[in-house]
Amino acid sequence: MDKIAKRIFSRVFFVGVAILVQVVWIILSVVFLGSRLPFMTILVEAVSLLAVLWLVNKDINPAYKLAWTILILAVPIAGAVIYFMFGKSRLAKDLNEKLEAARQETGEFLGEKPEVMRKLEELDPEAARQSRYICRYAGFPAYQKTETRYFRVGEELYLAMIEELNKAEHFIFLEYFIIDDGIMWQGILDILEYKVRMGVDVRLIYDDVGCVNTLPANFYLQLRKRGIQCEVFNPFLPIASVVLNNRDHRKIMVIDGHTAFTGGINLADEYINRKKRFGYWKDTGIMLKGEAAWSFTLMFLQMWSVLSGQKQDYLKYRPHEWHQEEFEDDGFVQPYGDTPLDHETVGENVYLNIINRAKKYIYIFTPYLVTDNEITTALCLAAKSGIDVRIVTPGIPDKKLVFLLTQSYYDKLIQSGVRIFEYKPGFLHAKSFVCDDEIATVGTINLDFRSLYLHFECGVWMYRSEAVLQIKEDALSLFKECREITWEDCKRKSSVKRLLQSILRLFAPLL
Repeated sequence: MDKIAKRIFSRVFFVGVAILVQVVWIILSVVFLGSRLPFMTILVEAVSLLAVLWLVNKDINPAYKLAWTILILAVPIAGAVIYFMFGKSRLAKDLNEKLEAARQETGEFLGEKPEVMRKLEELDPEAARQSRYICRYAGFPAYQKTETRYFRVGEELYLAMIEELNKAEHFIFLEYFIIDDGIMWQGILDILEYKVRMGVDVRLIYDDVGCVNTLPANFYLQLRKRGIQCEVFNPFLPIASVVLNNRDHRKIMVIDGHTAFTGGINLADEYINRKKRFGYWKDTGIMLKGEAAWSFTLMFLQMWSVLSGQKQDYLKYRPHEWHQEEFEDDGFVQPYGDTPLDHETVGENVYLNIINRAKKYIYIFTPYLVTDNEITTALCLAAKSGIDVRIVTPGIPDKKLVFLLTQSYYDKLIQSGVRIFEYKPGFLHAKSFVCDDEIATVGTINLDFRSLYLHFECGVWMYRSEAVLQIKEDALSLFKECREITWEDCKRKSSVKRLLQSILRLFAPLL
């Protein structure tokens, strides 16, 4: 009863009900007017047709077009209303313009590094092509002089975070999708409060929808009272709006401009297995020490500039003034971000470039396997060409419907020679690719439509870094803890399950 009462009186319940009431009211108003004014029915049908024509001609993923087209044509009034309220993938115009302005301001600090690219071109022209794409379309260059360290579980990453936070002398920047009060967050918060007293510049950005079930609505005010500067991304308000689609799914921690963390791990106890939710929680992360951390510093400051409305002195946060020692070379390291501001799906294209480059193997960790035609085709073609393609998904899901949808993609992939493994001990939340002992990426980007098209995301692309082989070793170890899905398993699916999966596939881009 306590859990039910807590949910009923939660912020997400009240906001959700308010939005639902608005949607239903608009639909009923249109239906009522249509029954009283015959031309309204014609008008609604005309608007629905125009919406479909507009969708068909938009430069967006075909699967996304199809899902919305089916909904609009199946229920013309409700479908059209829901589409215009929630279907678009662009942020409000003013926020869009501010973000673009922030990117322009930081552009002068993020140009391609000719000497780094010359070395990469000499070593591997194909890798240089991938790196050049990221620099041109994500706006972040490749670096050397950066050490990498891969973490195979959240517990290890958390210990490293605490160690590095304790060393902070100048600034700490954090940007996270989920924060939940508990052992992990309290351990970090204690350090943040101490550092504020020592004069360290401490800033936090969190996503309001990501934290709607875990933090009070006034959490940002609580932090500000403690001296921690805090901004909320896209507040979850009781207003039906398209901007609810776009969330800040990034996980970024930057310390003094020379150390940065990212990966799949949010600031909540399940990520370090201090709270059991879906068996053992397997997640991964990466730490950068060196020049590449500068990209994460600017990535954070771009968002901070937009949310706070404050102009930033970006050069103030370069670490060269207080960290004179050079870091060791560890291959080539390239942080990158992806935004829904444009139609350039950087995260997906990074994945596609890695898949298409593979000559021997490609190993993938993903919590959700809800791929579009481009990625599915690339994976199938790679496997058909004799490349060892393996994908690890959860054994215990966090979202049952999405897991059912994930399993619907197994058939075609397995028939093409892709090997799929489900992680038996629990939930796999990692988002990692590794290829041919040379290239890898670790970050926040899931293989689903929301991550690839609607959210703010980030990751690190690496070439011949120590972390690349560490990720491979983790994958080889992980396969032993998994159950491999066979074609016989696929054939044993019941007719009811197949029917449900077919229906879910129609609306996969909307989930």
